[in-house]
Parts: sequence; structure tokens; C-alpha cells
Amino acid sequence: MKKLLLSCALCIIAVMTYAQKEKKFNDTSFMQPVEVTAIRANDKAPFAKTNLTKKDIEKNNLGQDLPYLLNQTPSVIINSDAGNGVGYTGIRIRGTDASRINVTLNGIPYNDAESQGTYFVDLPDIASSANSIQIQRGVGTSSNGAGSFGGNINLSTNEVNDKFYTEINNSYGSYTTWKNTLKFGTGIIGKHFTIDGRLSNISSNGYIDRAATQLKSFYFSTAYVDQKNSLRLNIFSGKEKTYQAWNGVPESYLATNRTYNVSGQEQPGTPYANETDNYVQTHYQLFYNHQFNSFWKANVAVFLTKGKGYYEEYRADQELASYGLDNYIVGSDTTTSTNLVRRKWLDNNFYGTIFSIQHQKNNTQFTFGGGYNKYDGKHYGEIIYALVQPAVPPNYQWYNLTAFKNDFSLYTKLSQQLTKHLQLFTDLQLRTVHYTINGFKDNPSLFIKNTYNFLNPKIGFTYTNNEWQAYGSYALAGKEPNRDDFEAGKTQQPKPEELNDVELGVEKKSKNYSFGTNLYYMKYRNQLVLIGNINDVGSYTRTNIANSYRAGIELQGKVIINDYVNITANLTLSENKIKNFTELIDDFDNGGTQKNIYQKTAISFSPAVVGGGSTNFLPIKNGEISLLSKYVGRQYLDNTSQKSRSLNAYYLQDVRFSYSFTTMKHLKAASLIVQLNNVFNKKYEANGYTFSYYAGGLTTENFYYPMAPFNCMVGLNIRL
Repeated sequence: MKKLLLSCALCIIAVMTYAQKEKKFNDTSFMQPVEVTAIRANDKAPFAKTNLTKKDIEKNNLGQDLPYLLNQTPSVIINSDAGNGVGYTGIRIRGTDASRINVTLNGIPYNDAESQGTYFVDLPDIASSANSIQIQRGVGTSSNGAGSFGGNINLSTNEVNDKFYTEINNSYGSYTTWKNTLKFGTGIIGKHFTIDGRLSNISSNGYIDRAATQLKSFYFSTAYVDQKNSLRLNIFSGKEKTYQAWNGVPESYLATNRTYNVSGQEQPGTPYANETDNYVQTHYQLFYNHQFNSFWKANVAVFLTKGKGYYEEYRADQELASYGLDNYIVGSDTTTSTNLVRRKWLDNNFYGTIFSIQHQKNNTQFTFGGGYNKYDGKHYGEIIYALVQPAVPPNYQWYNLTAFKNDFSLYTKLSQQLTKHLQLFTDLQLRTVHYTINGFKDNPSLFIKNTYNFLNPKIGFTYTNNEWQAYGSYALAGKEPNRDDFEAGKTQQPKPEELNDVELGVEKKSKNYSFGTNLYYMKYRNQLVLIGNINDVGSYTRTNIANSYRAGIELQGKVIINDYVNITANLTLSENKIKNFTELIDDFDNGGTQKNIYQKTAISFSPAVVGGGSTNFLPIKNGEISLLSKYVGRQYLDNTSQKSRSLNAYYLQDVRFSYSFTTMKHLKAASLIVQLNNVFNKKYEANGYTFSYYAGGLTTENFYYPMAPFNCMVGLNIRL
């Protein structure tokens, strides 16, 4: 990798020198990324959406993970294992977790094929290479990758930067948090070529004890463009090492030791120093776009995502038999357990293609596209140290399992202007998934081989008149279960989920103000949720429930009071319910389980109120002061609506100061950003989990993820 980066750097220096001499640039306005426009919702699409520009991204990009950059968008809730937004982070949209949010990078699926989650920690500082981000709420227009059950996030890095640039962005803040980014681009050289690159390093000690993070990444993109064609190659990679903080803090510690971290504590004496998660993910993307004429254009892309890594754990008093090992016998002494260090590995390749053909003429816009991807995954575990070393063979693996997943989809989209004011939108996707799992770590004899077929239609109308726009849409989406759902056992196999989504909205935009209202009703069938009991391999896995829904109203507004003050705000009020929910609690006193039946209960992690706002003051030229507010209502840790198993509501206030220097000698631009987070020093928890059991009576154990109190970041961005 170092040799590749050095070669790229030398090449870039040479072409930059040439680029500065080049006077005539191609007109690149026609080259909007076809692979992105094929799947994004345009301004008139009848879905709830938010677009972030490059400027929007830059003002918030001080080193925290991508979900933190989206925190002010409607219906979004974020959390962080380490407590300060660096390392593993989470995002929910309308209460829906990341495994149900469709994420694409330049139109290419990013969700993990098996867990269907998104781990932005594997793409450190990807926001610094993003030109735009679109967030859709609800089913939206998702076309590539896993089905959307609550939202879509689409990042685009493929826009053409037609002018030479060099940027040096550095940030420093609380918990010894550093972000160092070098960006460079040639602009258009020789009328046809362009190169962009980035090197990033992010590190932090984290708020939680030992929750240190070390992230490194690079991004390289080169393209050939002319009036009809563009060919682009992207190579980008992230390497992360994070000390494990994913176990949470026991409820009993919150009052006295909010930063307690149980990870590594099984080692006698001091905590085990290398209780870490280690992963490298590298993306290769090749795009070809062609414009046939003023009406027709097409694109095809091929991609490969390689991932490999492990997490390391010290485990005390482990039974040798549970690792497939014989007891260790010396004379009359028999050893049945030992302390050990183990690594659980994931080694996978994810590869495939996406394509689309687009036609636009007069009042008709038509898109036909699709994609195919395949996942080849290997799960294996190895013991690298044992206190009773002779009991464990060298390089011993106690499991080595494979999984394969094929995903094929086709879609058609039509936008038809029916009258001067009325537009029709239709979308039909056919998706087929083949999933093979050759055993699980705790159940190696359980083999899964399933095929799922989904037909996902969408239809909507948009009415536009002057500054007003109103829309309504209906969408159906289907989604296959995750890997962990299948481990329940042969007799407890999960069914696919189904979502019916209805959206109604109205918007008004004028020069000095805008506002919008969106009503949604999301009706689930066979939604997978935790019901509280342990399956036959000792794990908590999800079970299908027949009837649940989310219904709410999303309000947005912006007003420009004068040249010095403007305000933006959003508020979501919702009801998120399960009908006829049965909680199962394992009874270790008497065997079996005990049942609690609820006629109507709240869906976990789905607050009834979520709001955000920004009051922006511009007291001097190029200077801005922003008061950033966030409110999240009570969230329940399970589906029983019990206050004793919940996250308290919280209100946060951040303050951001920014100033741009635009007339400095030898600099195109420079900016200074100071962000003060949680200025009221609020003690709050943004995530958690719970489980209950009967053992000498009912016991409920809650674990929480405390967020950092007052903290700050300072950033200096220089553009040469």
C-alpha cells in the first residue's frame, strides 16, 4: 500500500504541475454521475428526503463518524460506543436501526451482506471525499442492495472537480482526538483527465475507559472524460483499530463510574491491553458512463470490496470441550479449562455490477437498471495463547465456516409529467436473493440454504404550483432476515419481513422562508424483534411478530430573518407500536419460559419525539455562530414499554463558531471552526440493551452507552 501511495503521489505532483498550465477545461456540466441519478430521488419525487451539499458536509466534518454529520437531519438519532463519535457509531432513522437502512456509495451497495448493518468505522473520513449526500426516509427509491425498511443514505464521490486544488484539514479536541486530512485534485488536465486523492488519519482516546481508536484511510480516483463518455476508477481503503467498548456500562455503575469498560477485565490484574477490533476494508470501483444523445444515457459499473479482520479477546476459565479440545491430563491431574486469548476472524469478498439506462425527453423520464452482487464470507476462530498451552495445538482453529450470498435485481422507474402541475412517479423492483450458511460457531451442524423473491412496487404523484409542492406515495418493500436470525434453530427459522409505506407531504419554498410537512404510515408484517428468550444455542435472537407499525408527522422549516440571522428546525412526532406482543422470559428456577402478554406496546428505540434545530448568526463578514439543538424523547430498550428498561429523554445544545479567511496571500481559502459539544454538560445515554431471567426471582440487567459530557473540537482547513 505504501508503494502504491508513493507512486500515486509522484504522479499527482507531475500532473498537478501540468494542470496549472492548462487554460482550457472541458465543460463537465453534462457529466452528473449517472450511477447516482439513477437511484436518487429528484426534487419532485414523492418521498421524504434531505440533500446535503459539499458545503454542508465540510462545516461539520471535524473527525467524528458519518452519522454525526447527519444528526441535524429529520428523524435521525445517533450514538457512539466510545462516547465521543469516533470509532463505532450507530444511526437510526424513524427508530429504524442501520440494518434496515439502505446505504450506497456512488450507487454501489455498502450494507454488510450478512448482518445488513453499516459500519462507517471501516471507511474513516469518507465524508471528506463526498461531494453530496442524500438521506431518504421511509422506503424511498432504494434500488441497489438490501431493501430499505426505514431510510436510505446515498453518498456520491464521483462529481468532477474541474479546478486544481490542495487542501490540508486538521482538527484537535477533547480526549486527545486528532483528525489530519490531505486532499488534492488536478482538475481537468489535457481536456480529458482528472485525478483526486485523499490521505486521512484519525485517532482518539475516547470518553469510555480504554476506548481508543486509530483510523487510517486513503481515497484515489482518476477519470477520463469527453463530451460523450466518462471512465472512472476509484480505489479507497480504511484500516481501523478500536479498543472494544461495545459491551456497555452496567446500570449500577452509571452513578459512580460512567466510563467503566468491562472489556479486557477477565485478565487477572490490569485489563488486557489488546482487547481490540481490527479490520481493513478496501473498495475498487470502475464506472463507465456514455451519453448516446441528448435523450439517452447509460452507465455500467463493476466493483469489489475486500474485507478482512478480527477482534481479539482474553477469556478466563474456558472449558476446553467448548473449543473441541480434549481435557489435558498429566499423571493424575486433569485440566478441563484454561485462560486463553482468542481471535474471531471475518474474511470476505463482495463483488458485482450495477447498470442503468436513462431516457429523458419532454415530459418523460424513464430508467431501467439493475445489479448483481455476490458475497463470499469466511468465519473462523483461532486461539493464539492459552495458559495451559500444551492443551491447545499450534495455530488451532475451533471453527471455520463459510457463507455465500447472491443478490440479483432489476428495476424500472418512470417519471411522467401528466399536466402542467401534476407528475406521476412509478417504480418496480424485482429482487432475488440466494443465501447459503454452512454452520454457525455455536451450532456448526446447522446449515441454511434459502431463496427469497421480492417484488417491490412504488407509485406516487407530485403536484407543483409556484412555490408549493404536494405529494403522496405508496411503496412495498421486502427484506430477508440477517445471519444471526437463522441461528435460532431448525424449528425456529425466521420469515422475511414486509413493509407497506404511505407518505403524504406538502412543501413551500420562497426566498426568505420554507416549510414542509410529511405524514407517514409504515405498516409491518413479520417484523423481526427480540422477544426476550434465549434460543437453543444460548443467544438472544429475533422472532417474527405479526402486526406492528410506525405512524408520524415530520415538520421542517427555515426562515431568513435578515442578513444576520436565520433559523432551521425539524420535529418528528410519532407513534411506534406492536400489537399483541408476547414477551418470553427464561425461567432457570423451574425450566422453560414465562410469558407476559401486551396488547399494544412501543417498539424499542423508537422515541415519540425527535427534534433538531440550528440558529445561525452572521455578525461579521465570513463569520458565523451556530446554536445547534437536539431533543430525543424516551426510548425503550425492549418492546415492553417499561420505564425501568429505557433511556431517559435528553436535550443537547452544541455551539459552533466558524470564520473563513478569503484574502490571505498564497491561499485560496482558509477556515477556522470551533465546535463546543454538550455545552450544558448533560449526562445522558444514547443506546443500551436489556435482558431478563428468573433465577431466584426475576432479574433484569440493563446496560447503557453513556455519551461524553462537555467536549470540544477545533479545526483549521487550508485550501491552496
